[in-house]
Amino acid sequence: MLQAMPKAATPVILNDTARQQLEQWVAAHATPQQVALRCRIVLAAAGGANNVAIAKERDVDVKTVALWRKRFAQVGAQGLWEIAPGRGRKPIHGPEKVKAIVQATLQTKPAGATHWSCRTMAATQGVGKDLVNSIWRTHNIKPHRTKTFKLSRDPHFLDKLTDVVGLYMNPPEKAIVLCVDEKTQIQALDRTQPGLPLKKGRLGTMTHDYKRNGTTCLFAALDVMQGKVVGQCHGRHRHQEFLKFLRRLDAEFPAPLKLHLVMDNYGTHGHPKVKAWLKRHRRFTFHFVPTSASWLNMVERWFGHITDKAVRRGAFASVADLERAIEEFLQAWNKNPKPFVWTASIESIMEKLQRAGRTLEDIKPGCTKPRGRKPKEPVISATQH
Repeated sequence: MLQAMPKAATPVILNDTARQQLEQWVAAHATPQQVALRCRIVLAAAGGANNVAIAKERDVDVKTVALWRKRFAQVGAQGLWEIAPGRGRKPIHGPEKVKAIVQATLQTKPAGATHWSCRTMAATQGVGKDLVNSIWRTHNIKPHRTKTFKLSRDPHFLDKLTDVVGLYMNPPEKAIVLCVDEKTQIQALDRTQPGLPLKKGRLGTMTHDYKRNGTTCLFAALDVMQGKVVGQCHGRHRHQEFLKFLRRLDAEFPAPLKLHLVMDNYGTHGHPKVKAWLKRHRRFTFHFVPTSASWLNMVERWFGHITDKAVRRGAFASVADLERAIEEFLQAWNKNPKPFVWTASIESIMEKLQRAGRTLEDIKPGCTKPRGRKPKEPVISATQH
């Protein structure tokens, strides 16, 4: 009597990249166990083992081995992540309750508070806090967090935006574009007690209270193309200190090159003595960002770096210590500068701002209109009739 020949196993061929990917998934703690099992089956099949041997080694059915060999051969490694929904326990609360929780979170506030918490919402809706938390995660609702914003009301916003973004995306030839600003009131804070260093299983510590030892002001100019930063610390930020910094920039960069400075509308930048200095130094051109639009000045991004890396977690016994730390950060940054790349077009910025403006106008009409100076009322003396 003739016996049917067993079906040939689906061949599995792995290149180095696929093998490395499967091995990483097997080793990763976050990989679901059923996915890790499928990866081991494929790796064993690629090593030449037959279905029976793999099934015996992994304590699974031979059909399971054949299934995942075939699935890998058809759709590749991503097919191993197909996880069929289990039967599990049916949800107690239906879609009506989910909808009620979402609407209550978005459209109401709890009595005496500004926003909902999991516990207050759970108590109001008569459900568990874990269910509320799960619903919020599913719908990406975070009532405990807010984002700050400010829409500029500058009547010349578009002209200034076009000027500055044009410098970023199409800088002029034989010129250097510098983003200039001052980071004022940097405090030299010293801790009242020494902290404990970082070690395995324990965070570094620092006391929550501190002692103030003075402040300094950092004038900085970020080279948009190269990423290098010229910085200078002063005790104050008047027009006198700003002029000193401009002279530093004049000496720092070769004379033939034009210097285009992007800056905000701080009073010292438009001081009469600064304007007079500009007339004598024609290589300098100031470009002002719109009011309430400091996000257009890329040196603000660099200020975030120095604050996070050198200032916030430091302990400074004096202003000199603080300025020394700032200078060390500047030197380290300029050894391997990393320029920030501006990618947002004028059209995309305006579209986003107009969308935000329409939303705000629906809430409070007139709140985004350009501010104009109020006309002065005539003074009427007591003798006039």
